Amino acid sequence: MTRSKRLGAAVSIAVLAATALASAPASASSPATFQFPENARRQIPLVQAASAIRREIERNAYPGYAGIELQDKQVVVWWKGALPTRIKQTIATSRSIAPVRVGAAENSLSELRAAGARLRSAYAAQQPRIKYAVDGSKIVVATSARTGATRLAPEVGVPVEVVDQGAKVLTSRRDDWAPWKSGADQINGNSRCTTGFPVRNGNNERFILTAGHCGSNGNQIRDGAGEFIGTFTADNDGHDIALISTPGNVDNVMYVGGLDSNAVTTVAGWDWTFPGEYLCQSGGSSARDIGGPVCGLRVEKYNTDPGDAVEARQVDGQPAVRGGDSGGPVYGPGANGTVIAKGINNYTYVGNNTILGFQDFGTATRDYGIWIVE
Repeated sequence: MTRSKRLGAAVSIAVLAATALASAPASASSPATFQFPENARRQIPLVQAASAIRREIERNAYPGYAGIELQDKQVVVWWKGALPTRIKQTIATSRSIAPVRVGAAENSLSELRAAGARLRSAYAAQQPRIKYAVDGSKIVVATSARTGATRLAPEVGVPVEVVDQGAKVLTSRRDDWAPWKSGADQINGNSRCTTGFPVRNGNNERFILTAGHCGSNGNQIRDGAGEFIGTFTADNDGHDIALISTPGNVDNVMYVGGLDSNAVTTVAGWDWTFPGEYLCQSGGSSARDIGGPVCGLRVEKYNTDPGDAVEARQVDGQPAVRGGDSGGPVYGPGANGTVIAKGINNYTYVGNNTILGFQDFGTATRDYGIWIVE
């Protein structure tokens, strides 16, 4: 998809979802203790244990690794073959935080990715999204054309499920001020997205992480009242993320209320995501419609295509994301009412807006060498 088409899609859904972008009077942000649903709060030790294992996996190339997921009361590490010594040691240490079980995987993640590449070529006309089962049991090919859903999948050495997920739709607070925050209106010409997380790089340069389809390099980005935020830069089409260079600096806080609310909470850091994990997202259009964040987003799948996106489903059947939410923050619970950055809103599907597609923060860290501003 070309840049002009992607931005055009963001414009059209922004028009559908947006109310008038009138200015609201600036006022000091009021601190808020954000209350996550119980299903997310009780996962905090599970996420901590899973993250310790994931950090070790990131440090080395382990060919047997298939995935990590959160179940109701335990972490499950899926592995093909024998566990390496360092992984055994890391799992043993993590069990002091939360229960950890090791499950036998039929296929490793590297094997699924290799098979997924062959499937992507076979279904190229249907613009597939290739996803893997966290336990290594199969690959799911989600196509955007009904004809593609009925085709017999080619033999690739692993089980394949083909589904018609529908066409993908890119998802695009009112008056923020410097230092810029997360979850505010982000205006680029006639399109509206949402500011993502405040970040810095190794040179201590300050940016806002947002969705790549919300602009092109060099675009001048403003808030809902027309104030200059910064310049769109480092656009990564493949992962659908970008940075906004912010001369007015950024702050590690995030809006959690409605459109005109100044309630914020602290972004305390970032972490990886895991299947089974419950998250929230704080896009601007959702704040307009429901007066706050969308929660109950349960992580389901990781796409193995070059975009490497993550998908979560709203467990109560409610819209997971709305037009204008693109670029906005996806997050989990931290300590003492803070939040932990997990990713950036990217897309949903036509006729199935209970699904949120987002780019995880770990991918952004690999791409840009960034961290949450402290």
